[in-house]
Amino acid sequence: MQAPAPSTMMHLAGRSDRRGLAQLGIHLALLLGSGALVTWAEGIWLVPAVVLLGLVQAALFAPFHETMHQTAFANRRLNAVVGWLAGLPSLFNWHFYQQFHLAHHRHTQDPAKDPELLAAPIPQDFKGYLKRMLGVGYWASRARFMRDALRGDFSAYPYIHPAAAPRVVRSMRAQLAVTVALLLLVGLVFGGRALLLFWVLPQLIGQAALRLYLFTEHTGCSEDRNGLTNTRTMLTTRAMRLLMWNMPFHAEHHLYPFIPFHRLGEAHAVLRDRLAHVHPGYASWHAGHLKGMRA
Repeated sequence: MQAPAPSTMMHLAGRSDRRGLAQLGIHLALLLGSGALVTWAEGIWLVPAVVLLGLVQAALFAPFHETMHQTAFANRRLNAVVGWLAGLPSLFNWHFYQQFHLAHHRHTQDPAKDPELLAAPIPQDFKGYLKRMLGVGYWASRARFMRDALRGDFSAYPYIHPAAAPRVVRSMRAQLAVTVALLLLVGLVFGGRALLLFWVLPQLIGQAALRLYLFTEHTGCSEDRNGLTNTRTMLTTRAMRLLMWNMPFHAEHHLYPFIPFHRLGEAHAVLRDRLAHVHPGYASWHAGHLKGMRA
């Protein structure tokens, strides 16, 4: 079975500033609301408030990813600005990610060329799985990418086109400067406790949760060029789809990356009977993966 030709799906390609700004407004409201809960919470109630803020912060990866494809908004500059800012809390650079992620789309599930597989091979035992889910490798890679970009050394990143390298270096230097300035400002005005509660702990918690989410996208799928079999779609809750800008429709996105987030549900209606990997929930998927790992 084959996927419909891209030309037959172009009716879903229309991008919308209105839909993108509405989705962004919802995300910003969730950030402000969860941040307010952290401000007001006391005692044991501070724990769920920080966890919630961490989850919403980590979900900024969704607009970060969507803007990279220029599909969050019709306006290209708006995509770039929102995407760049969305990466700040997680220390992920938008221009670097452009190069990384486009290579992932070109070489999805190719063990020799997919940068996602090369940067983080699938763990084969529980210790490796736990380390991956806790985000240990994620933070190490952020430090490594920043170090290499600041030096202008992209020898370890063949997917970064030489013509794009100067822009990536400038972007990452600007990101570092803005991040350090914000940390100093918040630390001086509100103190170290504010940094801990509103950034450090939420990021550690949120990025661990995001590893659980992202790990399901291709793990256990075919290692070939067939978009119907090399990517998984998750039929999760409406709340999760809202928070993640419809990214759980991931096979649909990989097959037709020109389709904006707000129309991926329509793409799923066309493709659902052709997809090899569709799963109803994240918890059950991980439970099955761990069971298979122990077998």
